[in-house]
Amino acid sequence: MISLSNLTYYPIKACRGFDVKESHVERMGLANDRRMMVVTPEGEFLTQREYPRLALIAPTLRDGTVELSAPDCDSIIVSIQTTGIPWQVHIWKSKGVQAIDQGDEAASWLSDWLGTAVRLVHFADGFKRRLNADYRIREDDHTGFADGYPILLISEESLQDLNSRLESPVPMNRFRPNIVVKGCEPFAEDKWKRIRIGGIEMAIVKPCARCVVTTIDKETLEQSKEPLKTLNTFRKRVGGAMFGQNVIPLNAGRLEVGTSVEIIK
Repeated sequence: MISLSNLTYYPIKACRGFDVKESHVERMGLANDRRMMVVTPEGEFLTQREYPRLALIAPTLRDGTVELSAPDCDSIIVSIQTTGIPWQVHIWKSKGVQAIDQGDEAASWLSDWLGTAVRLVHFADGFKRRLNADYRIREDDHTGFADGYPILLISEESLQDLNSRLESPVPMNRFRPNIVVKGCEPFAEDKWKRIRIGGIEMAIVKPCARCVVTTIDKETLEQSKEPLKTLNTFRKRVGGAMFGQNVIPLNAGRLEVGTSVEIIK
């Protein structure tokens, strides 16, 4: 039996994620997943490629606030603002995405930690960042500040297969999935088109091309050539080395770890 073995959401894009036993799923992805993002004063998004120290920031959500913490650093708690005067930010090919600035205190804390001037923004309520027309299922399919799609899915068996080829195994957090499943063959998810977990139907629309972010140890920030070097030996396709699948939820509902995964087609 294939089952849901792990759920992870990332409150701030490129920062630390949190495992949960259950989560509400919206059309734009897991609740609170990558609804916030760190940007330059000009509105350009930051990633671990240029600022690996983002990986050490732990953003904890509670009661309308976010606590920002990092090793050997005083934490702060700021109120989350989702409405107000929108600011246009840019993420990949998406220009003019509407976001709400989260204030000077958050900006100062993040700027000090990263060593460069930045702002923290939240996805503006009501704005829809539509998906690539070549892969979306419905015209209004949309996401938040994820790279391109609402959910990323990987099987435990695919990671086990990759690790069997590496001198030193890597943890799943190198790949930052939202949904991890188990009980299938390695890379079985490559062949899936539609799945159902509980009451939520999902479309598997596109393999995920991996980048150098996967080579950064999320605890030490040490960087090597793996696992990307090995992935390129057996998972390279047009567009890059593929690992994991991009997913679009077709309806809202709740997901719970341990729920069986039905392969529709």
